[in-house]
Amino acid sequence: MGGGGEERWCLVTGGRGFAARHLVEMLLRSDIWCVRVADLAPSISLDPRERTAPLATPSDPAAPSTSPPIYAIGPISSKVVFHMAAPDSSINNHQLHYSVNVEGTKNVIDACIECKVKRLIYTSSPSVVFDGVHGIFNGDETMPYPDKFNDSYSETKAEGEKLVVKANGRNGLLTCCIRPSSIFGPGDRLLVPSLYIIGDGNNVNDFTYVENVAHAHICAEQTLASEVGAKKAGGQAYFITNMEPIKFWEFMSLILEGLGYKRPSTKIPVTFMMPIAHMVESTYKLLSRYGMPVPQLTPSRIRLLSCNRTFNCSKAKDQIGYEPIVSLKDGLENTIESYSHLKAEHKKTTSKAYLCLGGGKIANTLLWKDQKQSVTALLLLIAIYYYLFTSGYTLITAMAKLLSFVALFLFIHGALPKKIFGYKIEKMPPSYFNISAEQARSLACSATYSWNNGIGILRSLCKGKDWSLMFKVIIFLLSLNVLGMMSLQTIYKIGVFITFFAFYVYEKWEDAIDNSFNDAFSCLLRLKSEATQRLLKHK
Repeated sequence: MGGGGEERWCLVTGGRGFAARHLVEMLLRSDIWCVRVADLAPSISLDPRERTAPLATPSDPAAPSTSPPIYAIGPISSKVVFHMAAPDSSINNHQLHYSVNVEGTKNVIDACIECKVKRLIYTSSPSVVFDGVHGIFNGDETMPYPDKFNDSYSETKAEGEKLVVKANGRNGLLTCCIRPSSIFGPGDRLLVPSLYIIGDGNNVNDFTYVENVAHAHICAEQTLASEVGAKKAGGQAYFITNMEPIKFWEFMSLILEGLGYKRPSTKIPVTFMMPIAHMVESTYKLLSRYGMPVPQLTPSRIRLLSCNRTFNCSKAKDQIGYEPIVSLKDGLENTIESYSHLKAEHKKTTSKAYLCLGGGKIANTLLWKDQKQSVTALLLLIAIYYYLFTSGYTLITAMAKLLSFVALFLFIHGALPKKIFGYKIEKMPPSYFNISAEQARSLACSATYSWNNGIGILRSLCKGKDWSLMFKVIIFLLSLNVLGMMSLQTIYKIGVFITFFAFYVYEKWEDAIDNSFNDAFSCLLRLKSEATQRLLKHK
């Protein structure tokens, strides 16, 4: 998989990962290295852009794609190992992260020593110095490991890093650790721009374009290869960034704008999002074995999205000669281009929420398309709430007073002249409150449709075959049961919230919410299938 002169072999563990595949491509393009990829995937599947790249041309087709470190290194006498294998950081499973980041790293170190590998470069993370509470501004390598980590991924990464640092010098093995901050670029499946700002939106972050991460690994290897460099870099850890700190949500906004969407402006407090994130994480722990995908909304992710995290790369610049080879601006352009399938013009123009609300003035108001009208309606409903529920009036008294106020307003408005001090007063025509024949027919048709739809649901339930429908009916009836236990005051507040915010949120995250419901339903079907099989076995 490389060429030119004497073969120099290196091994990249986790070589099908996001950052690792870019390192593999960069090593192959250098025409210096032959590269062996060790990955837990049972087979290697190439992205369309990779099918014409050097990665698509194996030099050893018979080599297994997965194997213990000793077998991956030994047969080809690799001089260098880039240990980049790691689980998805979104999964807060301590056993999983420990088995890969700690035990796996120990196995790699032992294999390197046994096979007389000369250099081991370990991909660590800046999260090894982040406690999830205190932000980091211009942090450097003198920062100690925290007493408590943000998540299991960070904790086990720190343990793996300690093992690699300690292994430096054992049987001639030279080691160092790379800590790339917030990697982004083409092929990143975790960088999904948010349509909302979590927190105050002022937190600053250091991002690193993926090719700069690959370049940093090569810089580290080249430094360790020289006698002078090995004395400086051996057993060291280095923060790697693009050296262009930027507000986290400004970065996300640039991606959204590049895809043709509006910048996010709605700010959601961390205190509001955190309970939801804990609930999502708990749900995943219960349903993960039934196929529920890894959620991106987790407590550790919320903390990452809302804290300052910037790092000083002076040590990497001075000791291993690292300088970004791709600017933040160019990296963003490349990333946006790779997300072309997500661009606004490829999305449907009419949302389900808009169609559900009738697509008229009501939809525009509830979906905040006419913000002035939406704010006016919301303030009016809040005023009605305080008038009806906090005044101490009974419902009938409150309604009578409200109607009296409306009648007085209409009378005074009708008595006013058409012009006052030069200002024109718009008069309501007599037909203003009339319902047209077309509107009456529309209301009648809606009522008829609702009735027939309800009858159709009952007929489908009688057949006992539509589990999806049964699930929806149960959810609806349980919701009615919950509402029945609430006071009118509570129902009003929940109703206003759902009316003005739930539809808006659904429109913005329609695909994600639909996918989540589909995944949840699939999990329930698996549970049903397992329960049915167990019952049949007992019989």
